[in-house]
Amino acid sequence: MSFVIPAAPVPSVPVVGTQDRFPVHRIYCVGRNYEDHAKEMGFTGREPPFFFMKPADAIFAVAEGETGRVPYPAMTSNLHHEIELVVAIGKGGSNIKAADALAHIYGYAVGLDMTRRDLQNDMKKQGRPWEIGKAFEHSAPIAPIVPAAQAGDVGQAAIWLAVNGADRQRSNVSKLIWNIAETIEVLSQAWELQPGDLIFTGTPEGVAAVVKGDVLEGGVDGLPALKIELV
Repeated sequence: MSFVIPAAPVPSVPVVGTQDRFPVHRIYCVGRNYEDHAKEMGFTGREPPFFFMKPADAIFAVAEGETGRVPYPAMTSNLHHEIELVVAIGKGGSNIKAADALAHIYGYAVGLDMTRRDLQNDMKKQGRPWEIGKAFEHSAPIAPIVPAAQAGDVGQAAIWLAVNGADRQRSNVSKLIWNIAETIEVLSQAWELQPGDLIFTGTPEGVAAVVKGDVLEGGVDGLPALKIELV
C-alpha cells in the first residue's frame, strides 16, 4: 500500500521493563469522576459517567526518570493540571461486563489531562463542544505503562501531584465515583474498545492554573512518576 502523503507515525508510550512500546489507538477521558473534584467544579453526587476524547497524538510520552518539556499551549491564560490514573486496554470488546473488565487491561500509567480552562468554560457557557479546551497538542502527558500483573492494587493506590515541589492534588484511586471496572463497562456500551485505547479515569480535587516555568510531578503509588516542565 502507498499513501498520497507521508503517513503520520503511530503515537506510542514506553512500557516498563521492555524496549517495546504501547501503540495508542484512542484516548477516552472520564469527566468529574472524584466527588470532591465534582464539587469544586460546581457539581455534586454520583452522576452518570460521561466521556470526552483527545486525539491519539495528544500523547506526550515521558521516559521514566526524565523531565518532559511540554510547550505551554496557545490561546489560553488559564492552563490547568489534572493528574489521573490511565488504563491501557490490551483486549478490545463491546458491552464488557464489569466482572470481566480487568481481563481487558494491559496495564496502567500516570497521566495528565492538561486543560485550557478558560476556553473550556467559554464552550460550556455556549453549549458547545469542549475540544478546544481539552484536545490540543501535548495535552496528554503520560509516564511509562506498567503491565497489570506488575502494577499492584492500583484501585487502592494514592494519587498525587506537586507543582514546584508544593502539593496541589492528593487523594486515593479508591475515591473514584465510577471505578475502573464500572468505567470500562459503561464506556464499552458506547464504543467498541480496541487494543491500544487509553482511558484517563478522572482527576481528584485541587486542580489549578500553571504557568511557563512550572515543574509538575505526579504519581500513583506503584507506578513510575510523571514529571514535566512547561516551556
